[in-house]
This record gives sequence, structure tokens and C-alpha cells, in this order.
Amino acid sequence: MQVSVETTEGLERKLTVEIPAEQIDGEVKKRIADTAKKVRLDGFRPGKVPVKVVKQRFGASLRAEVVSEVASQSFQQAVVQEDLKPVGQPTIEPQNNEEGEDFKFVATFEVYPEFELADLSGLTIEKLSAEVTDGDVSNMVDKLVDQQATWNEVDRVAAKSDRVNIDYQGTKDGEVFDGGSAENTDLELGSAKMIEGFESGLEGAKAGEERMLKLTFPKDYPSEDLQGSAVEFTVTINSVSEKVLAELNDEFFAKFDIDEGGLEAFKESIRKNMVKQLADAVENNTKTQVMDGLSELNEIDLPAAMISDEVNTLRQQSLSQFGESAENFDLSLLPAELFEEQAHRRVALGLILGKTVEQYEIKPDREQVIEFIDDIASSYDDPEEVKSLYLGDESRMQQVQLIVMEGLVVDKVLEMAQVTEKDCTYDEAIKGPEV
Repeated sequence: MQVSVETTEGLERKLTVEIPAEQIDGEVKKRIADTAKKVRLDGFRPGKVPVKVVKQRFGASLRAEVVSEVASQSFQQAVVQEDLKPVGQPTIEPQNNEEGEDFKFVATFEVYPEFELADLSGLTIEKLSAEVTDGDVSNMVDKLVDQQATWNEVDRVAAKSDRVNIDYQGTKDGEVFDGGSAENTDLELGSAKMIEGFESGLEGAKAGEERMLKLTFPKDYPSEDLQGSAVEFTVTINSVSEKVLAELNDEFFAKFDIDEGGLEAFKESIRKNMVKQLADAVENNTKTQVMDGLSELNEIDLPAAMISDEVNTLRQQSLSQFGESAENFDLSLLPAELFEEQAHRRVALGLILGKTVEQYEIKPDREQVIEFIDDIASSYDDPEEVKSLYLGDESRMQQVQLIVMEGLVVDKVLEMAQVTEKDCTYDEAIKGPEV
């Protein structure tokens, strides 16, 4: 077998392989003989069909079968011989496929990029430092009390924080515009769900009253047709309701699985959850910085085949949110351009993480994997059942190992990067960086 490799462009390679004629012809002859022993043809007894007839009837298809198998096997041998790492399936084009002549084919494919990791000492990471204060706990209690509030209809004018039920219709230049009308809609005044001036314009109104609001849409409003436009809303107030906050009593605490201990037990449970949320937020923030830093430091060529596969994966993932209705959805209606930027990032990061794991010989041990599973299981009613579910499912175990591996990569990067701490509040840590 003769092999030659040509670099065409970027990561694309052309592999030319030449196979001696006797290797192909000999295998074809053997299969024709085997077929002659088994084939049934009219006018011939089983096993007595002449080889010449079999070759005439089945020679072309048998040769195609042999050529396909030999090409596939030869390609695998050739890439090992030339120390190549193909991405995806090659395109194989026969160049010469005549009996009695050497068989020759060209395989076109992409290879994984070869690159060296950038010096990680040049990476700067700002690790958040925060704690859960008594004030944070009190604020969280207030939020939970507000979430459990009820609404009582009142016979008075509407004020900020009240909820009004309204019908409204919006017009621009005297014409009703799309999305500007609704009926029987609840709106909490001061929630900033509507454009500026809408909610404040309803303060002081009573049930049964109609108000005309002359407003202007923001210049950065999502709908281009309405950006910066002057509009009028005709609003009818159907009812006004005031918020009644929940009481901090045993009935309230029971909704959060606190059966005894009263307010102090409730606050302690809240604090415990907030401490975990804070730790997760700090860890995710650090991980995001590490991943962003690795991507920025290591610019690499990416195989088009990997990008295409990742785009298709993202397409499938985007459909999952539609549930059963996604079954008959045509994926081609989702343009590749919608996913290409994210696909590039994910493919690049995957290659960089793989290189990091290889270079620093990172491998999670079983204790680390079990510890991670224990942490997951601890939030369930029956931790042992959940733990057994993971340990008995190879797919779940592989996912856990990948997550643990990512954590070890982050730890390794932090060892070499320049890490500083940034003091912040609980709310700032949970909210995360501004996008």
C-alpha cells in the first residue's frame, strides 16, 4: 500500500492511497467463487452455476463491495501510519478502479488541530468573596412573604404597589398596532412591566374609569416599528386590588417544610439555602472566568465538521423546549447562523479542555466522583436511592465524571493563574456580572 498526504487548506487533508491490483482482484475472484456455490439461477442446479455467469451477473456489485471494504480498511491503516487524527467521516473518491490495475483512491477529511496551550500564568481571575449576613436573610424572608401575598379587591383609587385589572388598546398615528391591546389583564403598578409612564399614569384611577395615556416607546425597544414612537393607550380600569402580605406563622412556615422551631428555624433554613446558593454562584463565576480566559488565550483553527455537528446538536437542544410539538418540526427552518457563534465557542473550549486534561494528566478519582454524587443526592428525600441510581447508570456516571473533570481543570488553572479576591455582597454575587 502506497500512501501520500497533501495539506490543501487549513485543517483539510487529502490522503492518496494505492492498493496493488492483486489484492483487490484476488478478493473479488474469491467472492465470485463463493457466490457461485450458493447462488440460485434459473436453468442451473444449486452450486453448479458457472463462475463466468456469476461474474457477468454479479461481478460489478461484488467488486464494489470489495473496493468499499478495502478502501475503509486501508484508510484506517493509512491514518495510523501517517499519524493523522481525522475528524468525522472522510469523502472517498476512487481514482482508478479497473480490473488488473492498481486500485487508487483519494480520501478528503479534516484533522484535529495541533496546538500548544498558552502560558496560564498570564490569566487573571477575580474571585468573588461574600458572606450571608443577617440583613441578607431578613431581605430574603421579606421576599418570600411578598411572594405568598394575596390580593383583596378594594373600592378606592389605585396607588403604587396595587394591582389593577385593565383592558387597553394602543394606537400609533390613529392606527392600532400589533401587540398593543389586551383585555382582563392584571398589572401591578410599579412593577415596570410596561413602558415608562404607563403604570404611573394609572395611579389615582378608580374601577370603571377610562384613561388616555400619551406615551413614547424607548428608542431601544425590541420592535423596530415602535422604537421612539409616540403612541396613545386607551385604558379601562376594571378593578383595583391591594396586596395583603402573608403572616409569619406556623401555617406559613409549613409551606417551606418547617414543622417546628418557628421563625428562628425558618431563618436558619433560609440561611442554609442562601449559603449554598452563594457558594454555587461564586464557583460558577470563577468557572466562567476560567473558561473565558482559556478561550481568549488559545486561538485555534476549528474543523468545519465539528462546528456543523455542534450546530445540529444546538438545534436539537433548542427544539427540546417545545416538547411533543417538536417531533414534526423541520430543523432546516432554524438557520445555522443562529447557532454558529455558540458552536464555535463550545467546540474550541472542548478542544482546549481536552488539551489541558492531556497536558496536565488530569483524571478524577473514584472518591471525587462519589463525593459529587453524594452532594447531588443530599438534596433528595432518599439520598441512598438517588446514589444507587447514579452508580448503576453508566451514562449518568460519565456525565458526573465530565463535570468533576471540568472542576479539576478549573483548580489546575487557578494554581497557575493570577488570582485576586473581590469583596462583594450576597446580592451582587448571586446576580452575577452585567451582560
